[in-house]
Amino acid sequence: MSESEVLLRAQAITRRWGGLVALDKVSLELSRHSVHAVIGPNGAGKSTLINILSGEIELSAGEIELLGQNVTSWSQPRRSRAGLGRSYQRNTIYPSFTVLENCRLAAQILDPRPWAFWQDAQRCPRSSKKAHEVAERAGLGSVLERNAGMLSHGQKRQLEIAMCLATDPEVLLLDEPLAGMGAEETERMLALLAELRSSHAILLVEHDMDAVFRIADTITVMVNGVVIACGSPDFVRSHAGVRLAYLGEASDEP
Repeated sequence: MSESEVLLRAQAITRRWGGLVALDKVSLELSRHSVHAVIGPNGAGKSTLINILSGEIELSAGEIELLGQNVTSWSQPRRSRAGLGRSYQRNTIYPSFTVLENCRLAAQILDPRPWAFWQDAQRCPRSSKKAHEVAERAGLGSVLERNAGMLSHGQKRQLEIAMCLATDPEVLLLDEPLAGMGAEETERMLALLAELRSSHAILLVEHDMDAVFRIADTITVMVNGVVIACGSPDFVRSHAGVRLAYLGEASDEP
């Protein structure tokens, strides 16, 4: 991997709460055109890692680089403006707004225009154009005028990603985007992630192992805040430590 391909780099990330070490010297790299999955049992530190990378939680030690800049001390809004987008385990949409309105609201971060408070947001050509683009890309072009609260669970997750895309990120941090989905919704989401891979670096935290091994280029496995393995899906699948700690299997040998 060349230096130019690496969009996000975390080096020896550590987070302590008193005597509790939630993350212990976790390092990883995200490159454009790839999906890097982070897996592990509950309490492994996966969501804490995303929260630190996005700037929601301060780290105790380590460094974070985004697009070649040291952003360790940057706030979450500043990281977002610099090209980092994220989704959450729980939907963060506006259910009483339409799909288009949700996307337009997210797009306004690119052109806030606080001096034009008397103007109708619908008359902002830039945010409206972006809203249509990201909704179409997320597969929601046919439901633009539907209230977000009336969408299916899978469509709500698609909308959250569309809102994330509206801020023009280059790096996407996705926290369990497949949670609670049925088979058909999962397939739509995996197709969307595969399409987004063409232009983004994606960090995917997910419990659906079948989906992870289908979509991920690289997998990092965490247990109790520590990385126990990192590599290709085939490497991780055959890793004895992963099978023992995560899958509950020591090996196939008697």
